[in-house]
Amino acid sequence: MLTNRPRGTNDFLPGETEKWQYIEERMRAICKSFGFKEIRTPIFEHTELFLRSVGDTSDIVEKEMYSFEDKAFRHLTLRPENTAGVVRAFIENRLYAEPQPTKLYYIGPMFRYDQPQAGRYRQFNQFGVEVMGSNDPSVDAEVITLAAELFKSLGLNGLTVKINTVGCKDCRPEHARKLKEYFGAYKDELCPTCQSRLERNPLRILDCKEEKCHNIAKGAPTTIESACDNCKDHFAKVKEYLDLAGIPYEVDTNLVRGLDYYTQTAFEIVVNTIGSAQNAVCGGGRYNGLLEQCGGTDMPGIGFAVGMERLLLTMKEQGISLSLEENPSVYIASLGEKAQGAAFDLALKLRRKGIYVEKDYLNRSLKAQMKGADRMKVKYVVMIGDDELAKNKLVVRAMADGSQEEVAMEEIVQYLEGRL
Repeated sequence: MLTNRPRGTNDFLPGETEKWQYIEERMRAICKSFGFKEIRTPIFEHTELFLRSVGDTSDIVEKEMYSFEDKAFRHLTLRPENTAGVVRAFIENRLYAEPQPTKLYYIGPMFRYDQPQAGRYRQFNQFGVEVMGSNDPSVDAEVITLAAELFKSLGLNGLTVKINTVGCKDCRPEHARKLKEYFGAYKDELCPTCQSRLERNPLRILDCKEEKCHNIAKGAPTTIESACDNCKDHFAKVKEYLDLAGIPYEVDTNLVRGLDYYTQTAFEIVVNTIGSAQNAVCGGGRYNGLLEQCGGTDMPGIGFAVGMERLLLTMKEQGISLSLEENPSVYIASLGEKAQGAAFDLALKLRRKGIYVEKDYLNRSLKAQMKGADRMKVKYVVMIGDDELAKNKLVVRAMADGSQEEVAMEEIVQYLEGRL
């Protein structure tokens, strides 16, 4: 048991981590071009933060949170998502006092007690963006465009942007009334969780994954039917901006996000992969009341999150190969104790020049070292032995053609720099 990782977690080993680094670099580069700055928040927060923000009737709060009590009897939770943490940091650090909007992004681990399956884990990683301080519909379109540009840059095909409006505090009560009336007629057919949600928050029934509830929800009144003029106007303008950006989209009136804080625009980006079901790789929306709900000023916000494990799985399903493992440029083969010291010194000098160097650490024979260098696919091998040290000249072999030449010790760094 001590050598088995906990269920629902992963070890990412060399060969895989390079793929993560590449994707993270793409995320950071695209965020920079859109004017977003990175934020890093704790992986655990006060439990009350998630009860207030995510919603006590959501699946996350009811079934999936890793919560605990510390030695000072504080109730804490490993973050199941990071919008709440970013909002908390925005309020606590008075970012609202700076010129708005505030555009932030994050990359990091989240935790949910979920049933592990392909692309879904109990510890998983998310990339997300948050914009606070503007209710302009162009911001909604901009964050959707940012996500679409990221996926395009990674080579993903078959992307579909799904959008909906889930209303605001003015029109949501009327929609909730209609839902309560509709689902009330099917109360006995709903799962126990949805039966309890019927009175408390009927909107959450729309997000239920139980097949029976899902089928009943297909005939439910839509949010667009109950939307106020302000929400309808906002949604129309979001669509206009997406048209300007050349981002194709579908209006999905059944789309509601699984978190209670969403208002107005909600969206998902799904990928259609041959031989696979539609796979949501991104989801988000506007959360105009969340800052006030968490104890801050009444400022609008919008954001999205991308599950990185699911993104990598989707890329693999589409045959997108990321062969990023880098081979050493130079291998230093040494024979003898004095040669080992010289090899250590030379390796350090080359590394200080930014050259990727490997050397022998096992006192192997020259033949074994050369075999190892060949397996590493290095470009040059530098051989150091007693004879080379006595002559103050090193032997350099070009592995591509096997040619060798002697190079003076004091010139070796410059020699290799000029050839790499």
